[in-house]
Amino acid sequence: MTASSPDSLIVPASPDAARAPIGIFDSGLGGLSVLRAVRAELPNEALIYVADSRYAPYGERDDDFIADRTLAIGAWLVEQGAKALVVACNTATAQSIAVARERLPIPVIGVEPGIKPAAQQSKTHVAGVLATQVTLRSARFLALHERYAGACRFICQPGHGLVEAVERCDVDSAEVHALLRGYLQPMLDANADTLVLGCTHYPFLDRTIREIVGDRLALIDTSVAIARQLERVLVQHGLLAEPEGAAPAPRFYSTNDGTHQQKLAKTLLNVDARVERVSIPSRRTLELETAPAATEPQAAAAS
Repeated sequence: MTASSPDSLIVPASPDAARAPIGIFDSGLGGLSVLRAVRAELPNEALIYVADSRYAPYGERDDDFIADRTLAIGAWLVEQGAKALVVACNTATAQSIAVARERLPIPVIGVEPGIKPAAQQSKTHVAGVLATQVTLRSARFLALHERYAGACRFICQPGHGLVEAVERCDVDSAEVHALLRGYLQPMLDANADTLVLGCTHYPFLDRTIREIVGDRLALIDTSVAIARQLERVLVQHGLLAEPEGAAPAPRFYSTNDGTHQQKLAKTLLNVDARVERVSIPSRRTLELETAPAATEPQAAAAS
């Protein structure tokens, strides 16, 4: 995880600033796993969640598109009064966290795969990493991998098709089982004892992963660590909400119709809330709207 924007850009906390909501953004529904951890760790905080599902998955979008969407959605959340932003998407963090911190006037927290804890806890010194292709090829991931490669061998596997499955609320079908088995068996064959869930969508597949690997792989989900980093940043900037009765229910928005988001929130988070559809145009999406359909980039892999 990574912390906040340059101090010179951060708006000083006002008396009411601590009661402002936290914005959480993902390309789709995976960031709900982060929202779940934030609600558990910071129960007094108001939360706004935005899924950019119309343009998901981000996995094979180009870097400029991902940065363009991150900035547009971050700016929209600032307009809604957000006091901090959690980029709850490994792909968006890998490609756009630096520019988000430069451009947005609030603290920005990103996510990254749990390479460090995997290297520290693996007893066989072999760990699997399941992540999107964009995350695995990003400079941030490659630097992290290089830093800990001396302590642990990492078997890196793109999780093609998994984000799309979670987005349609399919976490345990025969197709998902087959995909996961194909990705995980080479790790088991290499004597891996640890698996890094390198995409915020993947914790929703933990039960199915367990059915395949049993207790042979320890799963590393960084959602709780992200929530604790968020708490540290809020305290640092005087923005932590004080207990004042029950926190309001999270507000959910989607750039698509939100049907799957509402279903996933109810099924996996026990939150029965309406998802509001929102339009958040940006330079690249405006280009898509005016370009011939045949020229629109095809996004085939993950968030």
